[in-house]
Parts: sequence; structure tokens; C-alpha cells
Amino acid sequence: MRVANRWRLECAECGARFESDPPGFACPKCDGLLQLVRNQDDPLTRSELFGRTGEGIWRFRASLPFGSDTSPDSLREGGTPLIKTRNISREVGLTNLYVKYEGQNPTGSFKDRGMTVSVTRALQAGARALICASTGNTSASMSAYAARAGVKAVVVVPSGKVAAGKLVQAVAYGATIIKTDGTFDDALSLTIKATSSLQGFCLMNSVNPYRIEGQKTVAFEIYEQLGFAVPDYVVLPVGNAGNLTAVWKGFKEMKEHGITDRLPRMVGVQAEGAAPIARAFWKGADTATPIADPRTVASAIRIGNPASAKKALRALKESNGMVLTVTDDEIVQARLALAAREGIFVEPASATPVAAMKEIGGRLEKGAVVVCIATGNGLKDQETVMMDLDKSPTVSDAQGLVGLLGRLAG
Repeated sequence: MRVANRWRLECAECGARFESDPPGFACPKCDGLLQLVRNQDDPLTRSELFGRTGEGIWRFRASLPFGSDTSPDSLREGGTPLIKTRNISREVGLTNLYVKYEGQNPTGSFKDRGMTVSVTRALQAGARALICASTGNTSASMSAYAARAGVKAVVVVPSGKVAAGKLVQAVAYGATIIKTDGTFDDALSLTIKATSSLQGFCLMNSVNPYRIEGQKTVAFEIYEQLGFAVPDYVVLPVGNAGNLTAVWKGFKEMKEHGITDRLPRMVGVQAEGAAPIARAFWKGADTATPIADPRTVASAIRIGNPASAKKALRALKESNGMVLTVTDDEIVQARLALAAREGIFVEPASATPVAAMKEIGGRLEKGAVVVCIATGNGLKDQETVMMDLDKSPTVSDAQGLVGLLGRLAG
């Protein structure tokens, strides 16, 4: 199916251009990732981008690769809050520290932004079933939008390595769950190979360039919510790395079309036990060496062979950014701090930006505007919090409760 007018598909590696979606969204010439590019002779204006009223990311439809008559498969995703921290900001030495809380999307994560766009495109192309490999959030999101569209959903998951709070969503939405041995990377490789020869199935992982188009809209919202200003730093978790490239793409497009005159520095954060991009970045490499057995409590970023590693490393270089690593203990403590100090409950991966700020916040300019993207809701992954429940005190009568409350009060 042909790409929408004013747009083209372009290989991020060899530069080859395509007028239609290739099977599996891989470049037929070099197997590189594809990206959607708007024709430069048709610039996007500020009024086109921000002039529409309404809810969700589809008010930015002028920046998306569809005609004006497209009817989206939408659950009113987007429009998530940008929350200025009150307590953590003082602790890390920053006066303008914000959290963009993507956990308020329909299925509880940022994945919904990309899914509404990629599912809309799949329906245009006549897909009868959607398929993905997932550590959790992608499966929940894809399954919800498949249910909305009335098509089948198939999820391939690595056995025993998916948070139950995420997988239960996919089950509830009616998806077929298929378990496989190995890591997420093994599941993704298997899924790509299987679907390349199947008709009617559309691959919905972040190698699908339409996912990136939806996810880039978080940049537009941040800019708008800051009073039409570009932040100094955007800090976000990095697993498969599609989101980092998407957010950078959103800010770049605004600058390329003359809507902004500056760009943020991108800061990616990985868990120490799953940090192939961080290792590559600090070595000055253009590609990441896979980690065979990634380990971290943050299941959403437990990825050893990121599909978008090359694009992410380019984005970091272009933005004069960096990649940091944090320990599992730092992730857990940052998650607890966000909830107990700011009232923002996030899944472990979403706490990595705040964990990183606790390490480097004091080395940034005190007045710098820093936006941490919290990618998922805390209810999706409750295990590290539920462990604290076992430590809760027990009382058997009113007198015991009064005594306990007195100790708590004083």
C-alpha cells in the first residue's frame, strides 16, 4: 500500500526510498530500519500543528502520515500531564524538574501513542491480525487497539519474563498468548521471521515506523505544556530505544519546519544489567554489542539487543546527549521516592530517569528545564512494591491501633 501524499519511507541505513510499505518494514536492500519522512517542499506550519482543538494525539494529525479523511483507531491516547516536581527537585538540585506521566494513557503506557497510528495504518492495508513480541506494555497496548478495531491479536512473550500486570491486560483484551524460550530479543527475532512469510499479519513492534510517528507526539505536548518552549534536557528510559528516537524526531521536525529555533539534549537511561547502548555510547561506537542475558528488575527495559540502537546512538550524538546507567537498587529507590514524595506511581523502568537525576542533577545548571518521561503506570508492575507489604505491622484490637498510631504521630 502506498505511503500517504507528502510522505515517503526512507531507510535509516542506506537511504533507499520507498513509496509503499515493504513486508516486515525492513529495507529490502540492506535490512535496515525504515523511517517516515515528510517532503521538505511541503513545510508544516505552527498553526497546522497546534491549531486543532480536541483530545489526544490526533489533533496533531497534520504531522502524521495520513490524509485528512482517515478515521483513526483511537482510544483518546495522549494529552498526558506534565507535572513539575516539588520535593525531588530540591533533593537533586534542580528548580525545574518535570515528569511527563505517560502512565495516564488508555492502557497505562506510552505505547498507546504509537499503537493508534500503526494500527490505523494496518487497517488501511487490510490486516486481519496484529502480532508483536513483548515484555508487557506493547502486548497490552496492541491487544486493546486490536479489540477496538475488531481484528485478532497475537502476542509472543519470553516465558517467565513478563510482568503479570501487563500480560493480564493482553489476556483481558482477548489476545492469543504464545510463550517461547529465551529473552525478549529471541522472541522478537522469532516473530519477525515467522511473520515475514505470512499474509494478513502486521508486525507491531517498534521496527514498524508508524509506531515512531505516534510516539513523537510527546515532544509536541511537552513543547506546548512548557508554554511553547523547548526543554534543556529530555531524560527517558531506554530499552529497545524506539522511544528515544521518536521523541528526538518530534523535536527535530519542529525545528526543521521553523516552529522552534532550538533542540533539547537527549539523555537515555539504562539499567546496569541491560545497557548495550550505554556501553556503545561511552566507547564512541556507532553500533551496540548485544548482551546475551540482560538482567534488571525493570522488565520494560530488559533488552539486550535493541532494534533501534543505531538510530538511538545517532540521536544522542546529534543532540549532544548522553546515556547513563543506574542500578536496580537505585531504580527501586527512585520509584518509591516518586510515589511517596510526589504522588506519581510508575513502573520500575519509568523511575530510571529520576534515579539518574539523583546522580547527576547537581552537575547540571540549577535552572535547567529537565523533563523526565515516565513511560508506564506503577500498577503494571507491582512486585517490588508488594514485597514491602509483608513488613506491615499487625494489630488485634483498638488499644493496639491507638498505640501504633501514637508512635506514628510522634
